Amino acid sequence: MQNTETNAGFEWQTSSELVDYETAHAAMEARVAGIHDGSQPELLWFLEHPPLYTAGTSARDEDLLDAARFPVHKIGRGGQYTYHGPGQRVVYTMLDLKKRGADVRQFVRDLEAWVIDSLAEFGVTGERREGRVGIWVELDNGEEKKIAAIGIRVRHWITFHGIAINVSPDLEHFSGIVPCGIAEYGVTSLHDLGIDCTMGDVDAILKATFVQKFTEGK
Repeated sequence: MQNTETNAGFEWQTSSELVDYETAHAAMEARVAGIHDGSQPELLWFLEHPPLYTAGTSARDEDLLDAARFPVHKIGRGGQYTYHGPGQRVVYTMLDLKKRGADVRQFVRDLEAWVIDSLAEFGVTGERREGRVGIWVELDNGEEKKIAAIGIRVRHWITFHGIAINVSPDLEHFSGIVPCGIAEYGVTSLHDLGIDCTMGDVDAILKATFVQKFTEGK
């Protein structure tokens, strides 16, 4: 099932069932074309995938450690290998950058800030790290782990793909890849950090912080 609403001039869709990757990619392609020709509004799509790996344009063969474990999808977004699966909130952002200064680098920074601001609402300090994509947290013992991935593609100044936040996925599923090509650091999730929250709680925070970051004062 899919719930659709309109808020702050954007269309928001939330899928309650797992969405296979081919279906999601085809839907993104269609929406990007619709935004470009003016027939459809900008869209934020909240979903979860069944377990799978994606390989971005910079993915290295040696970083796929277990090719037989889950389906592997080679895609056009930037970045390397990532995992998607149940318990991970994926938000695909199909937005017109011409309305936002046509600055891809700044858009990525804004996505990072959106994730960081959202994590802060749960008392989690998310941080950027130079040379390491995504959002990271530092544990009490000083160890750093990745909690969110970010990867986009842009066509005709329309963005697609987006962000993925680990809410309560099976973290062992990440062991079949070197996430984003970074072998020396692990991954974590909100539940792994002791945060008691539902996917609905996360969605509510993401929507509120998105409106603040991308519309208020813009």
